[in-house]
Amino acid sequence: MKAIVFTKYGLPDVLQLKEVEKPTPKDNEVLIKVHAASINSWDWDMLTGRPLEYRLLSGILKPKKTNILGCDVAGRIESVGSNIKQFHPGDDVFGDLCEGSWGGFAEYVCARESELTLKPAGMTFEAAAATPQAGLLALQGLCDKSAIKPGQRILINGAGGGVGTFAIQMAKSFGADVTGVDCTGKLDMMSSLGADHVIDYTEEDFTKNGKCYDLILDVKTDRSVFDYRRALSSNGIYVTVGGRSARILQLVFLGPLISMIESKKLTLIMHKPNKDLNVLKELFESGKVKPVIARCFPLSETAEAFQYFGEGHFKGKVVIALEKDT
Repeated sequence: MKAIVFTKYGLPDVLQLKEVEKPTPKDNEVLIKVHAASINSWDWDMLTGRPLEYRLLSGILKPKKTNILGCDVAGRIESVGSNIKQFHPGDDVFGDLCEGSWGGFAEYVCARESELTLKPAGMTFEAAAATPQAGLLALQGLCDKSAIKPGQRILINGAGGGVGTFAIQMAKSFGADVTGVDCTGKLDMMSSLGADHVIDYTEEDFTKNGKCYDLILDVKTDRSVFDYRRALSSNGIYVTVGGRSARILQLVFLGPLISMIESKKLTLIMHKPNKDLNVLKELFESGKVKPVIARCFPLSETAEAFQYFGEGHFKGKVVIALEKDT
């Protein structure tokens, strides 16, 4: 089968399209013919080997455990292991493989039953591949640490990316007043998704404009913990789902201290892959949430897709489409 392989850390030009052996599912796995897979920031971090802590997962000097990236996948089950009860050959499924083998940027991949759910008939494979990790980070970031109420003021920092575009739609479906923060080129798109207010971070610092929010969902984590504290209302909650390692470490050590002294809460979400994936399906089927796809690339152009992703100007998700969706 064809797969995108990398044998050393670096920029997208180290990615190679190669013929590799087709995987065979274990007793507790299914074999999926991949129709689409999406790029996440974790893929970029694993490719570049930065931050350096990612090398603890994949190999210090070169990738050893994972040499085919891609954890968000959607496709059709070709065969199942002897212990599989929930799925059958021919089922269309999607899920996040980040706790298992990864390997989504290939024609076939094996996955455990617990990593998958059935794809809704009205959802394309491209949309399904764009959903698991970004959608669940948004859902968990908005709901796991806070009971959202109609009328609450919610700010989403990095609202124009994969997680942020899901978060805008979810927050609006809960009846919140939503402010989206991102670069100039993404403002119109954020408004079209339902954001009540948009802020261009190149023109305005939301932590210094005097406005306060009941909940801040942060995808970027690029400011001091004290800046975020200033932008929270009394009893407000700040939640980060990813960003710069140094800033996250500052939050880990100082967030609990601030929360003890004040009524404001500063915390981070530890991603729970595939938890509440059925909730995302329900939101999609009810028309409340739809994935935003910036561009689709064929498997042969995965290096170009990563280059596009690395430039950071994309809106929503970047998808690798292996099979034309019918």
